[in-house]
Amino acid sequence: MSRTLPVAARPGAYPTIAHALADAGDDAVIAIAAGVYPETIELTGRRVSLVAAEGAEVVLDGSGAAGPLVVARHGALTLRGIELVAAAGAVDATDVELTIDRCVVTGGRGPAISVRGTAGFAVTGCTITDAEQGVIIESAPGLLADTTISEVTGDGVLVGVGATPEIRDCVVDACGLRGVYVYQYSRPVIEGCEVSNTGAEGIAVAHHSSPEVRRCSVHDVRGAGIAFGPGCGGTVSGHRLENTAEPALAIADGATTEVVEDHKAATQLGQGLDDLLSDLDAMIGLPTVKAEVRALVDELAVNDWRRKAGLPVGGASHHLVFTGAPGTGKTTVARVYGRLLKALGVLPNGEFREVSRRDLVGQYIGHTAEKTAQVFEQAMGGVLFIDEAYTLTRQGAAGGDFGQEAVDMLVKLMEDHRDAVAVIVAGYTDEIAEFMTANPGLASRFGKTVEFENYDPDQMVDILALMAKGGGYDLDRTSSHEVLSTHFARIATDPHFGNARDARRLFEGMRTAQSGRLRGIGRMPTVDEMRALELADVLAVIGR
Repeated sequence: MSRTLPVAARPGAYPTIAHALADAGDDAVIAIAAGVYPETIELTGRRVSLVAAEGAEVVLDGSGAAGPLVVARHGALTLRGIELVAAAGAVDATDVELTIDRCVVTGGRGPAISVRGTAGFAVTGCTITDAEQGVIIESAPGLLADTTISEVTGDGVLVGVGATPEIRDCVVDACGLRGVYVYQYSRPVIEGCEVSNTGAEGIAVAHHSSPEVRRCSVHDVRGAGIAFGPGCGGTVSGHRLENTAEPALAIADGATTEVVEDHKAATQLGQGLDDLLSDLDAMIGLPTVKAEVRALVDELAVNDWRRKAGLPVGGASHHLVFTGAPGTGKTTVARVYGRLLKALGVLPNGEFREVSRRDLVGQYIGHTAEKTAQVFEQAMGGVLFIDEAYTLTRQGAAGGDFGQEAVDMLVKLMEDHRDAVAVIVAGYTDEIAEFMTANPGLASRFGKTVEFENYDPDQMVDILALMAKGGGYDLDRTSSHEVLSTHFARIATDPHFGNARDARRLFEGMRTAQSGRLRGIGRMPTVDEMRALELADVLAVIGR
């Protein structure tokens, strides 16, 4: 049975992370209290999770180390809610089932995150900055999503040596070289990403690589927006390229890259209202959420018609509250909502900016108001998404008074600029209800609360199958549906059930299990065999 080991400056707790690791068995969770921990971590064959205690600001400080801050070989490692400050690389993982969630990572004179091997990884909701390279992915499958990578002296994201990750909804900005560099036979999916302010190409593909580049925006780069070298393949679709070198989309002689739609038309027209509503409808489940968003769209559209007809229009707030458990699609719906507001002409750009407590709360009097105002200014014209907003005011959080200052500043800015930005706060239902009492004017700033329900077991199987399809796999639903449905029904009773996040972890584990199964057949598998995820792969992960 897994244990939770507390690290804190109090009697009965472990004084350092190293002390806790010394006693930790497989699948142990090390819960770390607020503070700065000047430690480096080296793990081999271990399966552990290092997580910030609830509401705690935890800094793992390796600024004095000569090598990487965290080194992991084999096994499994989870880092959640931690700030990692490194001098020569932050995370170096080889053949590790790696999960990094909602962390702030500084790489220093090395890569912020380096992942190698065949084990799956998931880097989600992170901020990566001040590094020689942002994220290096070699040979590995996995997911890099909802992550901002900026202020990197070299390449923002490097995908090489046959790697097949999914890179979704990331922001890559201010890189000395390329935003995303794909090389050496790699086949990533790069979807919904924004790349800007790079010293070379926005997205560059070389050495016979074949990525799928979908709905990416590249602007204000010194090189071509997207460039494919000789011998490269893959597809490009739905892209927007602005203020780049010419040609904006550069495909070298000898490349077999397929351009699915004309990039100039995509640049000029963007995505229409009906297409965006279709994207919303295509999401699995969420019938109540879809109805609420459509009702908002209907009201805004009719208000526009009334305005043009010279009729009075009632005041409508664009600010929303999203409540519910993790992994229920709140971030995805928030992104679609921003694009809907742009399509309706309500907001000029509809761009999405996700922040948390550390982005808003400062360290001294007056610093918080400055940080909050700066974040708000950067979100103008789009959506400001504040995940786990209740951590701003939660009792016991470090710097609680400064968190209250952030809330008070937000209330003022939301009123002063109510037509220039849409603020969405998200988190668990009960905690958000308590958060709304933090300022007398806070609740009145939001026009509507949208409740996101947990997915049912059959919907979870659908989500898993969709993830498999997106990664080039076929899930054998005939043999595995009952087992998967029973598994999801069981884990749904856990208070920490992560919905789609748990589906993602299961999918990554199934891919790893399939790799081991195929390696054991003693020959080169067929294409169909490499695509097939069988019941044996499911059972290898869920332990039945």
